Amino acid sequence: MSENVVQRLRDEIENGIISNDFAPGARLDEVQLATRFGVSRTPVREALMQLNAIGLVEIRPRRGAVVIDPGPHRIFEMFEVMAELEGLAGSLAARRFTDADRTTILAAHADCERSSSAGNSDAYYYDNERFHKAIYAASHSGFLAEQCVALHRRLQPYRRLQLRVRNRVATSFAEHGAIVEAILAGDAEQARTLLRQHVSIQGERFSDLVATLASR
Repeated sequence: MSENVVQRLRDEIENGIISNDFAPGARLDEVQLATRFGVSRTPVREALMQLNAIGLVEIRPRRGAVVIDPGPHRIFEMFEVMAELEGLAGSLAARRFTDADRTTILAAHADCERSSSAGNSDAYYYDNERFHKAIYAASHSGFLAEQCVALHRRLQPYRRLQLRVRNRVATSFAEHGAIVEAILAGDAEQARTLLRQHVSIQGERFSDLVATLASR
């Protein structure tokens, strides 16, 4: 089974959920999804398991996969914790990065520049993921990286929504530039502050996300 097929299915179902094509409480039938996307049930099942792992669906006895709506408050709490974890990762990365880490971070940043310049929010979504993972790796804290990746996965659908807000991709990339500069300058406190601000959804960012969720 191709990982690309599973990823495509996961993205399609995820997009259906965040666009409210699959409403909260709706049952996601494997046979119907397989027919809809022209695949077998095996990749559908794997995609649903991945969505279950990030809390977007819940696999229930005798009902199968059901769409979950965590609500704005829960989403805010997750972003709040993510901001602190990212800040710590950035701080440690600024103190511990190696030449190999520098190369990886700059390569990920260059990929983000290409997708941002192309105005491709979906491509930027994946490039952005690689950029943040490069910072986690540069922290050289395996446990912290594990926690960051786990929560990052849970927030993936909402990060995707954020990037669809007007000008958010360009703003995100500009913020990346300042973050890279702070890390490579070894400025741990600045890297921590910038990453916390980058991930935080307080104020206008939170209201924009709530408005986007409400308009699905």
